[in-house]
Amino acid sequence: MSGILNGNAKDEPMHFGEVFSVWQTSVMARGAVSCYQAFLNHAGDKDLKKVLNSLIDQAELEIKECDTLLTDNGIIPAPIMPKRPDAKLEDIPVGARFSDPEIAAHIAADIAAGLVACSQVMGQSIRVDIGALFAKYHLTKAALGVKILEITKEKGWLVPPPLQIKRPETVEA
Repeated sequence: MSGILNGNAKDEPMHFGEVFSVWQTSVMARGAVSCYQAFLNHAGDKDLKKVLNSLIDQAELEIKECDTLLTDNGIIPAPIMPKRPDAKLEDIPVGARFSDPEIAAHIAADIAAGLVACSQVMGQSIRVDIGALFAKYHLTKAALGVKILEITKEKGWLVPPPLQIKRPETVEA
């Protein structure tokens, strides 16, 4: 049996949803690098800085892999953003500074949204290599999500939703 969707996944064409999702992931990763570089300037906690550096490394990997996938399929990737300059925390005015708990909450929300986005791409992909690539991203984001959750709990930064401490008694009929 022969056809354009048989054989090596890398030889198969990308459908429009895959093209857009890969391109959008690259664009979002570029924004994440820029944002997380700025957060590094604001962060004071060493554990938070480690997570931010891991997130930057992951976003840079996603940019590289997605841009290669796009280029290999004749799609021009988005332009690269300039690297943010380093700044000293002490040089940022207190009123303009993001606090460590704010940064942690923001990156936790980013990770949660990233998990949903990866799941969506995995579900829409007909090319196995693209689905597998986003499964890899999903797994990495999940691990980073666990790390930031552990840090926010440990540091007392977690603002939990309403907790059901006492459960209502069940009435048996």
